[in-house]
Amino acid sequence: MCDPIHLQEASAVSVDSNSNSLSRRRFVAGVAASGAAVSVLGSVEALYTAEPALGTSGPKAGYGPLVADPAGMLDLPRGFRYQVLSREGLTRADGGLIPSRFDGMGVFPDRDGASRLVRNHECLPDAPVPVRGPAEWTYDPAAGGGNSTLLVDKRNHVTTEFISLGGTAINCSGGRTPWRTWLTCEETEDKAGEKGYTKDHGFIFEVDPYDGRRNRDPVPLKAMGRFQHEAVAVDPATGVVYETEDAFLPPLGGFYRFLPNRPRGGWGSLRAGGELQAMRIPDLPDLSVVQDAGTVFDHVEWVSVPDPLATSESVRTQDFSVPITGGYKLEGCWWGAVDRCVYFVSSFALTELGPKVAHNGQVWKFDPRRKTLRLEMIFTRKNPPDPDPEFDSPDNITMSPYGGLMMCEDGVGEQHILGTTEDGDVFKFAKNRVDIGTPESPEYGEFTGAGFSADGQTMFFNLWMPGVTYAVTGPWRRRR
Repeated sequence: MCDPIHLQEASAVSVDSNSNSLSRRRFVAGVAASGAAVSVLGSVEALYTAEPALGTSGPKAGYGPLVADPAGMLDLPRGFRYQVLSREGLTRADGGLIPSRFDGMGVFPDRDGASRLVRNHECLPDAPVPVRGPAEWTYDPAAGGGNSTLLVDKRNHVTTEFISLGGTAINCSGGRTPWRTWLTCEETEDKAGEKGYTKDHGFIFEVDPYDGRRNRDPVPLKAMGRFQHEAVAVDPATGVVYETEDAFLPPLGGFYRFLPNRPRGGWGSLRAGGELQAMRIPDLPDLSVVQDAGTVFDHVEWVSVPDPLATSESVRTQDFSVPITGGYKLEGCWWGAVDRCVYFVSSFALTELGPKVAHNGQVWKFDPRRKTLRLEMIFTRKNPPDPDPEFDSPDNITMSPYGGLMMCEDGVGEQHILGTTEDGDVFKFAKNRVDIGTPESPEYGEFTGAGFSADGQTMFFNLWMPGVTYAVTGPWRRRR
């Protein structure tokens, strides 16, 4: 572990000390009667530049207390309603079963106010309902993961649902491309022969939500690396693809960039190959040790990955010419369309797993033009941690078209979707009431795949287990 004082000297660290500005405002979850388990420090303004249509702050207040759902599925504030679009194990119109383990999801606009959802299934072969699609859309018949595509009309009725990719493994998250396709990521390093697989896994695949013919004969994008992928974001100006690696035990996951041979993009352009590089910050092997929001590292380097296919050794453990920088569970990744920067999430750092730090994650911003890395936000927690926290482990995050950060909780006990107000309060927006059926005590599955329709009227999200896809509408407060 590096000494933080040494980091300041060697890496030109600076900290914004303006405690009166929103960028240094402490976000406190005031709704918890016994005190919140998670608070948020940092620059929330920067996140609004991630999408050009967003406001400059959250709503003035939350949407009120949650109302108990008589159906026992999803509690929401008064005035909001949900529709169940899809549930695992039910029969689709084509006669197949809807697969399990709903995870990351891309929302794409369609004509007449409709939406197309491309949903990941984070399945192993032994999942309750593995992905089983036509042979032409299947990479490895022995694998259980893949993607479903849902066509949803403007009234949020599913008009059709089908398998758009099969035979992949543990499809966790991914990201949209500027040419409106979905990059789905395998979160595994299993090779042919392991778990019965007939092919190596740990790749990124491209899925077209509009033209299913393009999804025939799936092609792994091997030059983009074979590792525990989580999410990606694409710079539309340069075509550079940024990739996160979800690893929570040392050696830590890396943050990567892929320099494509065909930077102009378009369907299939990533198949032309390119160069994979890993991020390096001198004297900083572990991002989790940084504790102050606003900290800036002004000397970011990129190191070529010796063996992107990880033929004999995991990418993150390979013999780089210099040490690379890693983090705990590098998860969400998205492109800031206004400031032209890439954001990514380090989901948590736990004292029992590594450095003696007590926080539940960070949001980082890399500026490709200035070659700087800044810690925008940090999710703090009580120290020692509350054994039964009100909130814990914010994971997937998205921005509401009405302003405010929306966070999917992935922790212990009850699971929520949380939001932030313009004054920085954290509020509950949704609560999962469906438990996963453990005999000892209720356990509630995490929320995943949150995103909004193009008109901002509907928030789509998933329940990981048991798999449910929701559409939520209601009295969203417009941004100023």
